[in-house]
Amino acid sequence: MALTAGIVGLPNVGKSTLFNAITKKHILAANYPFATIEPNVGMVTVPDKRLDFLNDLIKPKSLVPTTFEFTDIAGLVKGASHGEGLGNKFLSHIRNVDAIVEVVRCFDDANITHVEGKTDPIRDIEIIDVEFIFCDLETVDNRLSKIEKKAIATKDKEALKEVSLLKKVKEALENNVPARKLEYDKDELKMLKAFNLLTMKPVIYVANIKEEDIGRDNDYVKKVKEYASKDNSEVIVLCAKIEEELSGFEDEEKEDFLKELGVDESGLDKLIKASYHLLGLKTYFTAGPKEVRAWTFKEGMKAPECAGIIHSDFEKGFIRAEVISFSDYEKYKGEKECKEAGKLRSEGKDYVMQDGDVCLFRFNN
Repeated sequence: MALTAGIVGLPNVGKSTLFNAITKKHILAANYPFATIEPNVGMVTVPDKRLDFLNDLIKPKSLVPTTFEFTDIAGLVKGASHGEGLGNKFLSHIRNVDAIVEVVRCFDDANITHVEGKTDPIRDIEIIDVEFIFCDLETVDNRLSKIEKKAIATKDKEALKEVSLLKKVKEALENNVPARKLEYDKDELKMLKAFNLLTMKPVIYVANIKEEDIGRDNDYVKKVKEYASKDNSEVIVLCAKIEEELSGFEDEEKEDFLKELGVDESGLDKLIKASYHLLGLKTYFTAGPKEVRAWTFKEGMKAPECAGIIHSDFEKGFIRAEVISFSDYEKYKGEKECKEAGKLRSEGKDYVMQDGDVCLFRFNN
């Protein structure tokens, strides 16, 4: 299940530095606008101590964590929706991601150019919000111009419903309300999915701070958190420069460095987990001597659908899932021990998979 988050922000806010840290790739991170032009894509593993436990216990030949894709997209400037900067090229790249990670500069530094002249995180966020809204308005208007007259003339129920939905979204956008803040029924959500609206995508804000601010919220961060709370969005506070340094350390060195900084977990690990959970993603495991593997699934998926993530044949021929909850696996220290304790369950087609389930799927070839 390939899922992606797009890293966006104004030029020189720390996007590419953050991307370097996330993917341990060293792409160009220059102090001028548009240093990054084509989107850089990198896969990251989702930190999960449960997978580490299973690996240490079973000692398989292969260990496969679940992954998440991050795309670093060129810096956005005011007027992008009308062709300024990289304009619609930027916006076309961001349309293809599932979630948006918006990096916001929360520090002052005279040596790093700010495209708007001075540090103001709320202004920066609002610039991007406006560009997304303008872009979505163009999409909605284009569609309405194609179908509205025909829908009214033919009285086609589906077409009329689409027109009504688009007008509802248009009214919201014209009042600076992102499309994601409206309520929709299942049919409306299905219709909207085809348009890939930017303001429908969930957002995480990354407040990029200086090293000396680690462990405390400066005034800029406080403003971002206040703004995000109105949108029910999460804020991850980190220092992109430090995270880039951390990415080059071995695990033990990394732990020691984090202790020196007085934090339990790196900002990147928090961001990766937050991005994963933002999309309602969960993890189940398959565990055996050949391979221990983490699999990503959407919350609410049933056992056959989850089996189909491994292979479509598993879903088609699904018989049952043999399931052990991770908490039981951890407590009894193994599959055999869980069986003896009566903790292995046989679940059928209606079983809703739970986060942390350790599974073996039975199916007909």
